[in-house]
Amino acid sequence: MTSSEVQAAVQIRGLTKSFGRTPVLRGIDLDVPKGTVLSLLGPNGSGKTTMIRVLATLTKPDAGEVRIGGAGLGRQSARLRRLIGIVGHDPLLYDDLTARENLTFVCRMFGLDSVDERVDALSDLMGMAPVLDRKVGAMSHGMKKRFSIARALLHDPQVLLLDEPETGLDQEALSLLDSVILSRSDSARTVIMTTHNLERAVALGDRMAILANGRIAYDEPVDDSDSDASRRAYLKHVGAHR
Repeated sequence: MTSSEVQAAVQIRGLTKSFGRTPVLRGIDLDVPKGTVLSLLGPNGSGKTTMIRVLATLTKPDAGEVRIGGAGLGRQSARLRRLIGIVGHDPLLYDDLTARENLTFVCRMFGLDSVDERVDALSDLMGMAPVLDRKVGAMSHGMKKRFSIARALLHDPQVLLLDEPETGLDQEALSLLDSVILSRSDSARTVIMTTHNLERAVALGDRMAILANGRIAYDEPVDDSDSDASRRAYLKHVGAHR
């Protein structure tokens, strides 16, 4: 194992996935170093959500290798799931339970201690304390999204997977989410975030990757002093195909 592989929180080699006869991922190779925020962009239908779902063990790849924190898909998937948190289009919450019951259930599932303290702290962080004992099914999409973020953070995951997390969030919640992303350096958390918003990708990301035609077409550090390279790559691979 090379030194770069040791430092990588996420390692992807030859990842392929098709749905029926339609190829979506065509041999993805990607390393995401520990503590990095990777902004992942791409045209609609480029495979961003599929890649996130594969990393989260929600979709099985056709071929290739994925390792997160040293754990691989397959026999080590149970261990891998403990290392990741995911915020996707599905909030992964039970509508018939209250928000508190949902979050408590997740804590029990991961065998966490200080359950009440964790639930209260994250509810406060995301501005959700007043509705903590309300059933999730009665909440707005935006509030469900806030609890989905809290759910993903309960077990302090090493890798946070965010699939267009800004969708449905108001400005206050978006600012709270940005704070969560930018504070990851305290715990060396790695973040992979898909987005259609180039400004957010540049502002929040340490690296920017572009997925196009099922392959990584661009993968470079974000240079705050010179964002023109990121913009040119975006316009080339995404701009005309959103």
